[in-house]
Amino acid sequence: MAFLSVIKPIRSILFSVAFLLLGNGLINTLLTLRGTSEGLSSATLGMIMSAYFVGFICGTWVSGRLIRRMGHIRTFAFCASICASAALLHLIFIDPLAWLGLRFIYGLSYITLITVIESWLNSQAASQERGRVFAIYMVVNLGALAIAQQILRLGSTDDFLLFAVVSILICWALLPITLTRRDQPVISDRPKSSLKSLMGFAPLAVASAALSGLAMGAFWAMTPVYVIRLGFDAVGVGLVMSLAIVGGALMQIPIGRYSDRHDRPRVMTYVVFMAAAVAALIPLAPGQNSLLALYFIWGGLAFSLYPLAVAQLIDQLQPSEVVSGSSDMLVLHGAGCAVAPILAGTLMSSFGSHALPLYIAGVLSLLGTYAIYRRRRVTDLTSGSTAHFEPMVQTGAEALKLVREE
Repeated sequence: MAFLSVIKPIRSILFSVAFLLLGNGLINTLLTLRGTSEGLSSATLGMIMSAYFVGFICGTWVSGRLIRRMGHIRTFAFCASICASAALLHLIFIDPLAWLGLRFIYGLSYITLITVIESWLNSQAASQERGRVFAIYMVVNLGALAIAQQILRLGSTDDFLLFAVVSILICWALLPITLTRRDQPVISDRPKSSLKSLMGFAPLAVASAALSGLAMGAFWAMTPVYVIRLGFDAVGVGLVMSLAIVGGALMQIPIGRYSDRHDRPRVMTYVVFMAAAVAALIPLAPGQNSLLALYFIWGGLAFSLYPLAVAQLIDQLQPSEVVSGSSDMLVLHGAGCAVAPILAGTLMSSFGSHALPLYIAGVLSLLGTYAIYRRRRVTDLTSGSTAHFEPMVQTGAEALKLVREE
């Protein structure tokens, strides 16, 4: 009954989240596969995929202003229409420059949709229920992303059907949220950036956010290209992506809870180096089953890095600084994600497909080396009690208010 009491006020929002994440998870993989079949190079695909993350970052500044001007429901309808039509426009204009522009517009609109949803969740969550609301939101988030990869089984990436499914799912996300009778929330101003001060007293958390973005952005954007070149079909690509996401969903909580009870920088150092080692083993996988197992393990480790970085930052902040600092971490992670596909795609074009997992291993090794340096040479300041780890993926700044210190 307690669970139902938490779900009831936010059920329409969760349905919208599920449909939206299904569509978004599908289009991200689908476009990479379609671009590969159209003969686009890895470098070109990397630039196209980077445009989405650039739009995502720009949208973190635009979304609040748009919502305050139009209201939550009208903004959601406006941006969902853009995302749904952008999915279909990729088929009308099969051109790298057109796709680059569409991905930017899609990313900007998508983060605005997420901001609408998360601010609504914040308004409906009582202070004593924030942790449960955030946990439910993350389950829906990761579950939808994993299931979305399996929708690739419905048709060929060279046909119209899957693009139409993306558009339909995003349109369906409109239905629950526009039917709600609940009052629209008031969105607060974006917190003032504190990045300069964060780099001064929490450089490891800052580096972790940026470098984990350099790794995860390459994974999201270029793994479908890598896997298809290994001989997998579209269904196999969906399986690889799903297993990595499921691994991340299952292993984040035990890793995070362990870090709550032990020295968090030390735990993060171990996790980073293990993720780097698994990434380095991927090119050596003797068969498809072993590759699937490696991606499952890698996902479980790598998906924990960004929330570990956020938790480490919160360890060093006063409660009043948490939202501002966490928002800057989100932008840093997004910036890393934006640069990663270009770097990884260029390396794959120059040195072959196996450059992708080796690039990821290199980035994570760099982060691990810096973590060791910080632990041995510098003592970071800790403010107050240790924060609780919360599993998460890259969402919007509004979600971070659900895990702020009360």
